[in-house]
Amino acid sequence: MSTPSTTVGGRAGAPRARRAWWPGRAGHAFVAPYVVLLIAFGVVPTVYAIDFAFTDATGRFAGLANFTSAAADFRFVPAIGHVALYLLFWLVALVVLVVGLALLLHGLTARAADRTLRFLYYIPGALAGAASVMVWLFMLDPAVSPAGFLLRAFGLGTFPQVIAPGHLPILLAVIAFWTGAGGWIVVMYGALNTISTDVLEAARIDGAGPWQIARRIQIPLLRKWIVYMVILAFAVGTQLFVEPQLLSQASNGVAGRDYSPNQLSYDFAFQNNNVNTAAAVSVELLVVGLVVAGLFVARSGFFDAD
Repeated sequence: MSTPSTTVGGRAGAPRARRAWWPGRAGHAFVAPYVVLLIAFGVVPTVYAIDFAFTDATGRFAGLANFTSAAADFRFVPAIGHVALYLLFWLVALVVLVVGLALLLHGLTARAADRTLRFLYYIPGALAGAASVMVWLFMLDPAVSPAGFLLRAFGLGTFPQVIAPGHLPILLAVIAFWTGAGGWIVVMYGALNTISTDVLEAARIDGAGPWQIARRIQIPLLRKWIVYMVILAFAVGTQLFVEPQLLSQASNGVAGRDYSPNQLSYDFAFQNNNVNTAAAVSVELLVVGLVVAGLFVARSGFFDAD
C-alpha cells in the first residue's frame, strides 16, 4: 500500500521540512561558558561554605553553633550596623543620582556632549576596586590632595581625621558611587532610548514639561531597571571588604579591620584560624542578599510582562 504524499505549501509530494536536531544550540553555546564559570566560582564555593558553616573543625555536624558563635562576637552587631548605614547612603544616592543623571544625559540635544559625558561617566568603572580606593587614599589626605583646601575648610587637617569611623559610611558611599555609578548611568541611558519617541512626543503635545514626562512616563518605564540595579547594588554592598580593609591598613587601624561583616569573616578565618565561623558569616550574608532580592522581585513585579 503506498503512502499518501504530503502537501507542503499546497504542492503534493514536496519534501517535509527537516527539524533541527538541536534547536537551541546557538543560544546554549553562547551561555555555556558563563554556566561553567558560575558553577566553578559560584555554586561550588557556596556549597563548600555551607558545608563548613554547619560543621566543626573535625568535620562533624555542628548545627547552628557556628552562627551563634559569630553572633555572640562583640564586633558582629556593630559591623552589621556599619554596613546597614553605608547601604542607606549608597542605595539612596545610587537611585536618585543615577536616574537623575541618566535623564539629564538623555535630554541633551548635542550628540557630541552626549557621547563625551557617557565616556566620562564610564571611566571610573574601568578601575578595579582596590585601584579606586588607592586613588581615594590620595584624594582624602589633606597633605597631598588637590582638594585639601576643602577638607581643611571642614576642620579635617589630617588623614586620620578624614577617615574617622563616624565619617566612613559617607566616604565609602562616595567611593562606591564614583566607582560603580557610571556603568549604571549608561545602562539607564540605554533603557531610556527604548522608550518610544511617539509616547514622549504625545506627552509634549499635551503640554507636559520635562519634569512631568520624567515623573509620569520615563521613571515608571525604568522601574524594572531600577529594581535590577538596587538588587545588584545591595548584594555588592553587603560584601563590603576592599575599601574599609585598605583604609584600615593605610591608617594603621584608625578605620578598623572589623568594620564590615566580610572583614570580620576574614578575621575569623585568617587571624583566629576559625574557618567554620567565617563560613557561617558568609552564609548569613548570602541568605540576606537572597531574601532582599526575593522581596524586591515579588513586590515590584520584576518578571511580569509589560
